[in-house]
Parts: sequence; structure tokens; C-alpha cells
Amino acid sequence: MNIRLTLNGHSVAATLNDSATARDFAAQLPLTLSLRDLDAAEKIADLPRKLSTSGAPEGADPEVGDLAYYAPWNQLATYYRDAPYAEGLVIIGHMADGGTEQLATADEITVEATS
Repeated sequence: MNIRLTLNGHSVAATLNDSATARDFAAQLPLTLSLRDLDAAEKIADLPRKLSTSGAPEGADPEVGDLAYYAPWNQLATYYRDAPYAEGLVIIGHMADGGTEQLATADEITVEATS
């Protein structure tokens, strides 16, 4: 599924994978979330409700540009720098090129489904 992220007024394309977690996330769209920086590598935001982790691996090693769900804290995690493997992390998608520069300074994200 293709989605659009709006970061500091800049639109960035992203694609969600076909996991149960990503589909559950898409069902909540549109969302506007406040972002907080974590470890100078990612921006995190609290989600309105827990997402399904059915069939998800125990954890993941995120890459720059990944969108992920951190199940233990019920948060969307968006990566603008490399970060280590984390248990409870489920990769749900990836931003198109150029999104990570906007993400590094963003304090709010709007996520919408696109056709």
C-alpha cells in the first residue's frame, strides 16, 4: 500500500509492506502524530491503539528510511539514521528517497493513504 507522509509541510511517499501489522496500521489512517527524537536515530510517536503483531518476527534490525511498529511501547518508529536490532520491533514499510532529511528535523507527521 502506498501512503504519503507530511513532514514539516513536505510530502514524502512511502510504501507499507503486506504484514498484518502494516495492514492494521493502514486501517487507522489518516493520522497526525507528534514526533519525539530517540537516540538521534529515529523519531517516535504514540499510536491511538495497539496494532496486531500476528506472524511478526521477534524483532528487527531497522534501516534508514524504515517505518516500524515498536510493540512494547505501542509506537510508530521512523528511522533517519542506522539503529541496532530491537526485540518487539516490526518493520511495516519504507520511505522514498529524500524523506530521511525531512524526518531528522520534523516534530509532527501526518500519514495518509494514497491510491
